[in-house]
Amino acid sequence: MSKEKGKILIIDDNKEVLTTIKLFLQYEFEEVVTLKNPNQIPEYLRSNNFDVILLDMNFSAGISSGNEGLYWYNEITKYDKNQVIVFFTAYADVNLAVNAVKNGAFDFVMKPWDNDKLVATLKAAYKHRISLIELENVKNIQKTLDEDISKPFSNIIGNSNRIKEVFSIISKVAKTDANIFLTGENGTGKELFARELHKQSLRNGKVFLNIDMNTLSDSLFESELFGHVKGAFTDAKIERTGRFETASGGTLFLDEIGNLPIHLQAKLLTVLENREFVKVGETKPRKFDVRLICATNKNLEQLVADGLFREDLLYRINTIKIEIPPLRERIEDIEPITEYYLKYYTSKYGKEKTKLSHSAKLKLKKYRWPGNIRELKHTIEKIVILSEESIINESEIQLSVQSNFDVDLHKALTLEEIEKQVINQTLQKFQGNLTKTARELGIIRQTLYNKIRKYGL
Repeated sequence: MSKEKGKILIIDDNKEVLTTIKLFLQYEFEEVVTLKNPNQIPEYLRSNNFDVILLDMNFSAGISSGNEGLYWYNEITKYDKNQVIVFFTAYADVNLAVNAVKNGAFDFVMKPWDNDKLVATLKAAYKHRISLIELENVKNIQKTLDEDISKPFSNIIGNSNRIKEVFSIISKVAKTDANIFLTGENGTGKELFARELHKQSLRNGKVFLNIDMNTLSDSLFESELFGHVKGAFTDAKIERTGRFETASGGTLFLDEIGNLPIHLQAKLLTVLENREFVKVGETKPRKFDVRLICATNKNLEQLVADGLFREDLLYRINTIKIEIPPLRERIEDIEPITEYYLKYYTSKYGKEKTKLSHSAKLKLKKYRWPGNIRELKHTIEKIVILSEESIINESEIQLSVQSNFDVDLHKALTLEEIEKQVINQTLQKFQGNLTKTARELGIIRQTLYNKIRKYGL
């Protein structure tokens, strides 16, 4: 019989039994661990990940009720509900063992044991363990797919020339596996375009997985992306499937990649170059197959020049670059987007059909929309909630930052004057918070400092 890869734990209070079984099982499984004292079971489970546990039913001298084995069976399954357990039992405990199997144990082996029977039972248990893990992974993938399908806004609205240019590029590259790099300001809908790329790709029957790189802490970076085995660290109570493994076969969208600290960029680059990762707590690399899409609102070329982003990582993710235009550069799309959200929110909040007056539409078109579609969406939601009329007038539209860039004024301002006003308005919007201001403008803090000094703000 071929040697399996499984890790087996044998728990029995008889030292000779442990030595004998380990001697012949070491040729059948990758690793065999023995344990004489059952009180050490919690410690072993915290620091190890076992595929199958062979558990004796009696440990205390003179006691043969089998209740000790049942007690530890319940304790083990508290740690891992998918743990596969085979009972090791004497003839007198067969009825108890049968009942245990009925309640979730995989099987039982009687003492004295037949070596071939024991090996066959443990190998069957190992295969069952693998099937349980695979089923759990399928459930995780299906859950992600279901969440993807339930997104409230899956369509991209617009008919402007700028958006048509983006659509044209997407139709050309979607069915390839080329790495895509989406750039654009906050709120331009980069995730929607990433989803559109996935839907038009040959991977559209598989998962689309979005990871906000800005939310990954240094300590959880590898565990979140690559997964971990049970016991890999203090809180690793169960095995976890990482994002790369979950997305394998589909599309992986790394959002806000410009916010990834440079010391973590090297780890990501290595994984992308080798097309394999190592789970935390393991040593053997695992292959993955994803279509990579990255996005940022930052100028990565400038970050490279400033030593804050790796040039080799930028080359790796930047096979095809698609720039998502800001809303102020697709003015003709403002009205249909507004109509879409009017319809959506009037339905959501049970309001009567609401329309915008001509002056209200004009006000929306003149505004610069520093928050882009996200800001427009929130503006329309607020209007629908507060309005008591079926026609929305200009006076009812309250914008967070009044536009200073009407067409007539635009001609009278230099580029530096425009930049100064935009920075000043954004500083006011975030009440002087430099981190939020820099993020909104798509620049690093040092660049913002320099411009504040330059313009005397």
